[in-house]
Amino acid sequence: MQSRIASILGLKYQPVVLLWSDDKPEQAVEFKPGRWGCVMFSFAAAAKGRQAVFARETYGCWGGGVGLGFGNRYLDFPGGEECFHYFLSCGNKHFEPGKSVAEHLKGPGMEEFCDDFLEGERYLKGPEEVRAFVKNLPIVDIPASYVVLKPLALVKEDEVPKTITFLVNPDQLSALVVLASYGRRTCDNVTMPFAAGCQTIGILSYAEGKRDEPRAVVGLTDISARKNVRKLLDHDLLSFSMPLNLFEEMENNVDESFLFRTTWKSMVG
Repeated sequence: MQSRIASILGLKYQPVVLLWSDDKPEQAVEFKPGRWGCVMFSFAAAAKGRQAVFARETYGCWGGGVGLGFGNRYLDFPGGEECFHYFLSCGNKHFEPGKSVAEHLKGPGMEEFCDDFLEGERYLKGPEEVRAFVKNLPIVDIPASYVVLKPLALVKEDEVPKTITFLVNPDQLSALVVLASYGRRTCDNVTMPFAAGCQTIGILSYAEGKRDEPRAVVGLTDISARKNVRKLLDHDLLSFSMPLNLFEEMENNVDESFLFRTTWKSMVG
């Protein structure tokens, strides 16, 4: 499977496909069961030509399990979903149940997580804001055993991508925003939500695929995800994720679009 858009834009990294499967691919990168890992580590590996696979025991972190579509894994967070509400916001140090949980989290390699657990990541103001954030996520438990990330070029004829993600710089992002609206009569065809990096390539894009006019989802605005991949990818990149139906729409609109006109050519010349 190929992308004319990716070729014309001159993407540095390969487009990454996310698909569901009941068959586990061979020689794919996978986290060990129960071990922490960021989904975006594996996403970066796929952008560089590898395959990665996730199961309900190997999704890496609670947000990653949610983002990939393995149900509400925030329920499995230490202390449960309530402690997660404090973790993402103001911290558990003044929340008595959370303080008790923190006493059992100490150990080698846990220092940073324990600090965030007690002091909070502070991405949202308070636990009520986090509760609303989780409530509004399109959490789903997918009807498949595995989620697979792979380069677009490695997709087989019998495989059906759920999402396709480009890694883009500001100029390339601008082109994609324009192309997403090329055949539409609306101007809100791209969204940039507050969400984890894995959620923008996963459940948020799954949800867009169900719309009559699906939107693209811009991601890698997640500060934690950016920190995790900063040694693996360029620093000026964002992700641009499309459900398959939008990807096909945009690919079909390439030939008559601005991509062959002088303004765009001057941007890449």
